Amino acid sequence: MKISRILLGAAGMIALACGGADNTTTTTTGDTAAAAAATTPTATPAAAGTLAPITGTTHEVRMVFENNEYKFVPANITVKAGDGIRWIMVSGAPHNVAFDPATIPANVKPQLSANMPNQISELSSPMLINLNETYTISFANIPAGSYNYHCTPHLAMNMRGVITVE
Repeated sequence: MKISRILLGAAGMIALACGGADNTTTTTTGDTAAAAAATTPTATPAAAGTLAPITGTTHEVRMVFENNEYKFVPANITVKAGDGIRWIMVSGAPHNVAFDPATIPANVKPQLSANMPNQISELSSPMLINLNETYTISFANIPAGSYNYHCTPHLAMNMRGVITVE
């Protein structure tokens, strides 16, 4: 009788430990920004803002490794409020787009976060590893100013850029 209670208790603990379904969705193709409309991963921090769609031009920035240098091309870009930027993984993967939360003004952080789908951590895009994989951020409702960003895996190799919003 005592052994059956122990076995029953162990089975119950195993059921509790294994219970629950994984409700996260993984997207492996296309623009990760477009996929964000259909899914909300659990790793995304809750943002106080609401995603503001791109209403202007979508600019492109290539993420490359060439001449023994990791870089964004162009590294510094000027956009208008309402524009978007699409980063394209060209070579030297993995790459991402990350802003240092400590350097983003408190009044900007909620909207920037809301405009960055599928974050892997605060103000950090997913890693792009496949050739021509893209990540898009809207700069709609982002106040004018300069915003420094970087590639987390290549920060020590000085893969940095500046986005100026007019």
